[in-house]
Amino acid sequence: MQVRSGTLHRVLRIRFGPADLARVTVAAAPDVLLETALSVRHLAAPGSGPAARRGELAAWRRAVKPGLAARAGILARLVPPAGYLPDFLYQPTARDAVTAAELAAQTPTPRLASDLDPLHTVAGASATRELAQGSTAARRKLVEDLTRYHRSSLAPLWPAVLNVAAADRALRSETLLRGGVEALLATLQPGWRWSPPDLLVPFATSHTVELCGRGLHLMPSYFASSAMLIYDPAAPTVLVRPLPVTDTATPPGDVLGALLGRTRAGVLASLATPAGTTALAERAGVSVATASEHATVLRAAGLITTVRDGSRVLHALTPLGEALLAGG
Repeated sequence: MQVRSGTLHRVLRIRFGPADLARVTVAAAPDVLLETALSVRHLAAPGSGPAARRGELAAWRRAVKPGLAARAGILARLVPPAGYLPDFLYQPTARDAVTAAELAAQTPTPRLASDLDPLHTVAGASATRELAQGSTAARRKLVEDLTRYHRSSLAPLWPAVLNVAAADRALRSETLLRGGVEALLATLQPGWRWSPPDLLVPFATSHTVELCGRGLHLMPSYFASSAMLIYDPAAPTVLVRPLPVTDTATPPGDVLGALLGRTRAGVLASLATPAGTTALAERAGVSVATASEHATVLRAAGLITTVRDGSRVLHALTPLGEALLAGG
């Protein structure tokens, strides 16, 4: 299994077969160990990615950044500033940090060595050699350091992380219920594009991943700055997607922009009163073709309805669309 982090230069093409569309799942919450690792990366180099722009993080960063290296222990050496993360820092079956740390420490020695090998050029071989060799003391230190860092640093913020994830999952679930899996894929993330049979995602390198009937598991992340792919040929591919930026001080339109993309959010907001496609384009300041394209996606997501009267169409908000505009 590999974890790759995108830096938005090229395109990852995730190719769906007929069986894969029926095997798209949405995680109930972020992975606690992966978020723990990504929070260390964020603290070490804040100022990039969606998490850096969340207002609720400012006080948290001020409180926990001092003494980061001492509190993170070996975790600080396992998390390079960008890119690769060891695979054992993803433990999807764990529901709490202690269990996740214990599972990570139980990783078989050959896999530990394989996972840690790319870090030797980043952190120096001495930093991770004992853990790569499966030393009992190194495994025990891994549990202690992971648990201590999460308890002292991430636990105070964790309820907010879960709240943001729960709100996002409610929107995705409603979209799936009203518009089906293709509507879900079409509205996942600003800048991502559903072009059947492919989901196109900005990424560090351009390549194609065939799902081969195993499906796709969507994992939200509070701290990821871009898409991450966790690939295992024997399991569903995991696509880690950054949660939208939310801030209680952010105007509603900006929140919608984070959820849907600014242009599409503007089209949705323009339907506070029903309109035809031409009027919608004029209100949103886009071409008729662009307005029609966004209306198609919004309709598939269950946010608007479209009725036809002869050669004319009329677009209107659904209750979900109205609730989204009202709640921001």
